[in-house]
Amino acid sequence: MVNAIKRTIVCFGDSNTWGYDAKTDQRFNDEIRWTGLLHAELGDAYRVIEEGLPGRTSVSDDPLFEGLAGIAYLYPCLMSHAPLDLVVIMLGTNDTKERFALTSYNIAQGIVRLAHKARGSGAGPAGKAPEVLVIAPPPIGAEYLNTPIGKPMGSNCSEKSMELSQHLAALLSGTDIHFIDSREYVSMNEIDYMHLDIQGHRNMADLVKYHVKRILE
Repeated sequence: MVNAIKRTIVCFGDSNTWGYDAKTDQRFNDEIRWTGLLHAELGDAYRVIEEGLPGRTSVSDDPLFEGLAGIAYLYPCLMSHAPLDLVVIMLGTNDTKERFALTSYNIAQGIVRLAHKARGSGAGPAGKAPEVLVIAPPPIGAEYLNTPIGKPMGSNCSEKSMELSQHLAALLSGTDIHFIDSREYVSMNEIDYMHLDIQGHRNMADLVKYHVKRILE
């Protein structure tokens, strides 16, 4: 008996893909993380690979921490998991940090650069282009400034994250890259205002599942 070939999805993101729990400063377990929920609900016909890294940016090298620029890791990441049917990219939250001095448009440009690199990676079946889905993350709440994360993040992060989705939508319009704005369906927690809580992971899983079905089936 020949086993059916599974559809493979790589979820490439930051701490909201890794599953950071702001309440405990630990990681949510598989049953709570949106990637784990997605895998459970898609079933055995799919393989969902988590590639979340706390602090990850799209293209910026962080002067305080090494290895966080997504652009440097994306190609080897995708090729190591190939062949892939879909690459889901959700980044931008960390790019708003004041020390990177990026505008919201610059952040969108970096994410779009990643998306095109994924599309042209040859990591799809038979060396073809995998499908790519870019998700604009939920905006950072303005209250983040009054939490312990406020000082490391710096100022104007919520404003930039609020503007990000409109720039992504405009830059990806007319391309062969899929895009969704999560803000209407998912919100950040009320602890540090920049991470998903349990309900946020549930909502994100539902949103991504719908679009996975739309794209791959």
